[in-house]
Amino acid sequence: GLLDVADPVGRIGQPLIDIAGFQFDEQETVIRNIERLGFRAEEVADVVLTHADPDHTGGLADFPDAAVHLSLEEHTQLQKGHWRYLAGHFAHKPHWRTHAPAADRWFGLEARWLPIGSGGDVALIPLFGHTLGHCGVAVRDGERWLLHVGDAYYLRVELTRDDHPVSTLAAQRADDDTLRRTSLNQLRRLAREHSTEIQLYGYHDVTEFPNQAAETDGIRWDR
Repeated sequence: GLLDVADPVGRIGQPLIDIAGFQFDEQETVIRNIERLGFRAEEVADVVLTHADPDHTGGLADFPDAAVHLSLEEHTQLQKGHWRYLAGHFAHKPHWRTHAPAADRWFGLEARWLPIGSGGDVALIPLFGHTLGHCGVAVRDGERWLLHVGDAYYLRVELTRDDHPVSTLAAQRADDDTLRRTSLNQLRRLAREHSTEIQLYGYHDVTEFPNQAAETDGIRWDR
């Protein structure tokens, strides 16, 4: 977010910046990217959070009028002051829209449908473990679905391997590693059984960004 770029130490703190390796470039903020697409901040009506870690929430203040959707469980942990969240990222008092457990299913997983679009187009898909309310975001894309998995995996290689070094980091960062592993296994199932229907992509693996490709331990992931 713009405020993070303007005052990173004040907003985030040097210890977290050092640990996470955060870098700050105004042109890479969400709002500047949206402006390059021809939109204005006030046109953003809804923001959907996978979870409320600081590398996912720094830009919220740039969209003060938007409804911010997240799971009820994630909001509960945030309100409790869980150590992993930065209170300053929410000082502007976001317009929270929390979503409770639901009976609906999406490819065998719980789906919490959001009042966005024509209905039935966007859903929070609980993938708990990284945080206690972490969700993926399913978005209808014509006849197929996009599933933003958030931090349910850090690298796509986790869909096929348990012994990659990043798995150690994922376990360390999980609020509940047993739940994290269960969620990861569900994503492996989707990738294995529904690859023609669902496109998975994460937040941290640049090889999954459009028009990107990279080598990871001899495995090439192309988009």
